[in-house]
Amino acid sequence: MKSPMGKDRWYHRGLRFECRGCGSCCSGEPGTVRITADDAAAMAAHLGMSEAEFFEGFTRPLSTGEISLREKHNHDCVFLTRDRRCDVYPHRPAQCRTWPFWRAVLHTPDHWARAAGTCPGMNNGPLHTADRISEILENDGTSGAVPVI
Repeated sequence: MKSPMGKDRWYHRGLRFECRGCGSCCSGEPGTVRITADDAAAMAAHLGMSEAEFFEGFTRPLSTGEISLREKHNHDCVFLTRDRRCDVYPHRPAQCRTWPFWRAVLHTPDHWARAAGTCPGMNNGPLHTADRISEILENDGTSGAVPVI
């Protein structure tokens, strides 16, 4: 299996994506949204709280030593509002900004198709070139782990 960042990328002709604001990528199955200290500082400032308050109220530690945003009981992101909007959108973490151009989603065409089944913005909208997608993949904010489909 060739790496999505290699010369033989399956998406060499590019991929279409335009966020439709549906909130599907922020809800559903349990997940992990990794954040950096800079992400936390920006989100805390946006919310008008201290970083300590932010970490206490909105994050959880991962076994890797990284920090993740918490989820609600229904697995929605803690910042997904009732009207399916993001409370911290201007300061959302890299993992959120780079959806759907994640290493796991781009691993194979089947992985892309599976994700597109829940995201109406995938395969629609402007064309993103393979080179631009590869740039995004360099810091997609995820662990890079590829799920079994």
